[in-house]
Amino acid sequence: MKQELIEVGKIVNTHGRSGQVKLQPWADSPEFLTGFECFYIDGAPIKVRSARVHKSCVIVDIEGIDDIETAIRMKNKIISVKKDDVQLEEGRYFVADLIGLRALNAETGEELGIIAEVISLPSNDVYVIKGQCDTEGISGCEMLVPAVPEFIVETNIKDGSLKLRLIEGM
Repeated sequence: MKQELIEVGKIVNTHGRSGQVKLQPWADSPEFLTGFECFYIDGAPIKVRSARVHKSCVIVDIEGIDDIETAIRMKNKIISVKKDDVQLEEGRYFVADLIGLRALNAETGEELGIIAEVISLPSNDVYVIKGQCDTEGISGCEMLVPAVPEFIVETNIKDGSLKLRLIEGM
């Protein structure tokens, strides 16, 4: 059985002369990436000796990378983790799992479109829902929905749906 990996960041530079790398996290906080003993690069496991937050990045000491020359070759590599190794809090989801969910009107059950993108903003995420518009024959419309309880009634990854509470003007 193939392990399902999820991309969590990118090596953007080296750090120091001993082979440590600077990882730009693709997560809510850089601290998230300090709890893993193993990362994956190009599908291959790499053992993490240590990881610590430095400003908005993570400095990682990877087994087998012991000098700056080797570390430089890691620049721009994408870092992944096994999805099964991640414990998300209740009500938190991977962006990859949200993309493609059917957006439904919670009141009527009408399909509004699919989540095509998730925009991360400082205050909250915003779901970009692409679908059909009934207004004056326009098709291919998109709707921006803040990912907050006022709008999101239910997220069901297994069912592939997101139920929305619509307000006037949406």
